[in-house]
Amino acid sequence: MIKKGIYFISGIDTDIGKTVATGVLARQLLDDGVNVITQKLVQTGNEDFSEDIARHRQIMNKCFLEDEQGLTAPQVFSYPASPHLAARLKQKTLDLTKIQQATEQLAENYDVVLLEGAGGLCVPLTEDLLSIDYIQQQQYPVILVTSGRLGSINHTLLSLNTLKQYGVTLYAVVFNAIHDAKDQVIAYDTRAYLQRYLTKNFPQTQWIELAKL
Repeated sequence: MIKKGIYFISGIDTDIGKTVATGVLARQLLDDGVNVITQKLVQTGNEDFSEDIARHRQIMNKCFLEDEQGLTAPQVFSYPASPHLAARLKQKTLDLTKIQQATEQLAENYDVVLLEGAGGLCVPLTEDLLSIDYIQQQQYPVILVTSGRLGSINHTLLSLNTLKQYGVTLYAVVFNAIHDAKDQVIAYDTRAYLQRYLTKNFPQTQWIELAKL
C-alpha cells in the first residue's frame, strides 16, 4: 500500500482525524512487517511532549527510543494555536532546520516515516511560510485525511486544488469513518462524490477508508 519514503499526513481541516489516521496507517504497516515510525512536524498545545505522538504509540502499541530523543516531536509549543502564533507567543521562531534534520535521521533508520502536519495545508508555520510551502520544498508526497461530515466536499476540493497548484504529489486520500458523521446520508454522498472526483481528476491516487477502531 505505502512504499518506502517520507509521507506528509495533512487534513482538510483541524480536528479531522489526522492523528488517529496516522496511527492506524502506521499500525497497519507494522502488521505487514514494514519498518515504520511516525513524526509530528510541530506540536502545539502541549508542554515538553506531543500528545499526538502519544496517541500514535497507543494505536501502534509500540514505543520508540526516538521519542525520548526528541526526534519524533522536535518542536513543541504550549499555546494551542497555529505554529506561527504559538512560537511567537513564546518569543521563539520555528526551527525548520531542526525539524528537517530529525525527519532525515528517522528516514535513515526506517523504511517509512509518516509525518503528521498541524492542521491543514495552508496553516502558517512561520509568518512567511505555509505548510504547503514546506511540503513543496521537501517534495513530500501527501496523504490527505477527509471525512463524511458536512463541508468536507468543499474543504477536500480546496485542498486538492492547492496540491495541484503547488505541484505536490497526492499519494492517497484517507476517508476517516472512525468518528460517526452526524448525518449518514451526507456521509454516504460525500464518500461517493469524492471517489468519483478522484477517479476523474487524480486517477493515480489511492483511496483508503478507516473504519472504527
